[in-house]
Amino acid sequence: MLMFIAKRVLQAIPVLLVVATVTFFMVRAAPGGPFDKDRSIPPEVMTQLNKRYHLDDPLWKQYVDYMSNLVQGDFGPSFKYASHSVTELIAAGLPPTLELSAYAILFALIIGLPIGIVAALKQNTFLDYAPMSTAMIGICMPTFVLGPILLLIFGIWLQWLPVAGWGQVPGDKILPSITLGSVYAAYIARICRGGMLEVLSQDYIRTARAKGLSTARIVLVHALRGGITPVISFLGPAIAGLLAGSFVVESIFQVPGLGRFYVMAAFNRDYTMILGCTIFFAFLIIVFNLLADILQVWLNPKLRQELEARG
Repeated sequence: MLMFIAKRVLQAIPVLLVVATVTFFMVRAAPGGPFDKDRSIPPEVMTQLNKRYHLDDPLWKQYVDYMSNLVQGDFGPSFKYASHSVTELIAAGLPPTLELSAYAILFALIIGLPIGIVAALKQNTFLDYAPMSTAMIGICMPTFVLGPILLLIFGIWLQWLPVAGWGQVPGDKILPSITLGSVYAAYIARICRGGMLEVLSQDYIRTARAKGLSTARIVLVHALRGGITPVISFLGPAIAGLLAGSFVVESIFQVPGLGRFYVMAAFNRDYTMILGCTIFFAFLIIVFNLLADILQVWLNPKLRQELEARG
């Protein structure tokens, strides 16, 4: 297992370097700049700004300098927020984003797992068709559509929940969490149903039924561990997707998270902030995928044996 983790960590290093390199040149290739002339900045001020942030250096030198700082853990200064470094801004925006993602994945699991299990147990019945059809709607509906709908119904018409904010009034975290977690609840329900159907068709489940065990015992003791294995594989990319894709929800509900910094950096052409957020999100995606793989191996004895056989 340690060798498996070490290999995955070593594989992550070139991936991050490629992400940083591609993002660096794509950002520089985009039209406009952080101190574009359309902002009516006097030429002498523009010259000083370019000199201060080394934007007047050759592109290859900017790249070498950035990568040299990056390997030392320095994302550089923000062009938009001159008194803050990118590292400070990421550290400031990360807690709300992590909290929002945690609530969203918790909501997705609480809703998705029971629906998937019931749909598998009641295959080809109303309790299978109805939730799976609803799940398809959830998968197809993007967050920038679902968020305003929930906001309109529960925030404006019914006035049950706040329409914006984060940690300021009771209940202001419910709508953003549901909006972000709904799509993943739908995915988890469908994946869980598929996994449970496969496990429920195994011989040892038929044997358990023949022995007269209750459905609850069969599901909880014998089938659930194998049935949710595909869900666990999905959780790694799902959590990473929640973290990286939360900027739409954060913008709709005015959550002061990292996603909003990312969006504002794109609008302001804040090169270092865009690079820092992209690399950081790529790092999170790699970490959560690795954790999901480790958990999957831990739950599946066959995979553990294969890894041990490979050395």
